[in-house]
Amino acid sequence: MPADADSRTLDVTAFLENAGITRFHVWLLVISCFVTFFDGLDFSLDAYTLPQITKEMGLTTAMAGYFTAATSLGQMIGSLVGSYVADVVGRRPVIIVCTFLGALLTFATGFAPNPATLVAMRLIGGLAIGGLLAPAWALNIEAMPHARRATAVTIIMLGFSVGGAAAGQVVNWIAPQHGWQGVFFFSGVLTGALAVLLFFTLPESARWLVAKGRPAAVVIPLLSRFGPAVDMSRYANFTLSDERTQSDGESPLAKFRELFRGALVYVTPLVWAAYFFSSFAIYFRAKLGVLSLTTYGLDAHLANNIGSISGLLGAIGGVLLLLFTERRGPGWIVLAPLIGIPALIASGLGVQSQMLFIELVALGSIMIGAEHAAVISITTIYYPSAVRSTGGGWASFVAKIAAVAAPIVGAQLFLGGKAAVLAGFLFSAACLVGLIICLLALAYFARRLHAERAIESAEPIIA
Repeated sequence: MPADADSRTLDVTAFLENAGITRFHVWLLVISCFVTFFDGLDFSLDAYTLPQITKEMGLTTAMAGYFTAATSLGQMIGSLVGSYVADVVGRRPVIIVCTFLGALLTFATGFAPNPATLVAMRLIGGLAIGGLLAPAWALNIEAMPHARRATAVTIIMLGFSVGGAAAGQVVNWIAPQHGWQGVFFFSGVLTGALAVLLFFTLPESARWLVAKGRPAAVVIPLLSRFGPAVDMSRYANFTLSDERTQSDGESPLAKFRELFRGALVYVTPLVWAAYFFSSFAIYFRAKLGVLSLTTYGLDAHLANNIGSISGLLGAIGGVLLLLFTERRGPGWIVLAPLIGIPALIASGLGVQSQMLFIELVALGSIMIGAEHAAVISITTIYYPSAVRSTGGGWASFVAKIAAVAAPIVGAQLFLGGKAAVLAGFLFSAACLVGLIICLLALAYFARRLHAERAIESAEPIIA
């Protein structure tokens, strides 16, 4: 097994690289997909229950925007808090606690008696949703060989997208008999069951434990799951040869500064900008897509199906896109928006055939979903383990600014009739243009970062 001059010191970086993809990796991906599935289901319930809630509670257009933005605002705050705590106390406890709180608050939302309470419950629930995503990304990235990190994030976010797509079918199944309240009760109960499962099965990140200097007795059982045939008892010390061991401290400010060290001073802002444009496009579609299509004149059941099917196909498209682009850099993600922009423009210009309009809307939505899944996969891969969750949390925070603004702006500008709905598609196309510019610049500076890291890894590591 890889070790340095001291045969009792294991280089965990080399160990995980040489382990390849094991059964434990697969299990970690599966359980993480369950986490993000119920996260996506909960998050997307707003959009699919919105028409029924609007009718029952008499929501104004502005209130509909605030309702759909509430969860995103909670996510924006939760992403910073949860990601920082996960870098300090570990990925496992944050994911479990956030899942439990998300279940409790989703269930409680079904009891909301008025719009103000409904908005407040979704705002608080968003804190839990936002708090667990960056730790979940970090947990999987830190277990994977370097060449599979972005794909791992895309796969677990496939769970989020599938959950979001399933929300439409759950609403079609439950709401006619039990109302929108029954939908939230159903999601809350299932998410609570997942929290119990996680408590007994979810592991901690081995790389995080090593980066934090945890004792061998804690690290060895985890590493043994990646290589059961390896005799771990002969190792007393562990190191990460691809990461610096020095740290400026555990304070939020110290971890924030780490996000701009070296070439990251260019990479981090570009990651944020790309995620911002991508989030504006997808959250406008995800939060107001169903309502905009019903405003245009489509049947609500058909609009739900378009939203859920497009969401699912977009998530699958994201996985396929990453399989193609992971070894070629983030610049290749532009393939999805390059296809989506013409479809969105054509939708916004209006077509006589309803079937063609539906096909164009679906294609544009699928490409928005595919590029978003790919963009998410690169938000944390550039950071060392000690600040990886913090990096993902800050990227999510910036993205959630767009997520909050998208439904509010969209409700004000793009729900006032057919012409306004069509203008919304043109606006989505403009967001994708901004995304392309950011991705191409990021591809250039990511190469500079990799060259910098290669120089660093060639230098002696202080254990």
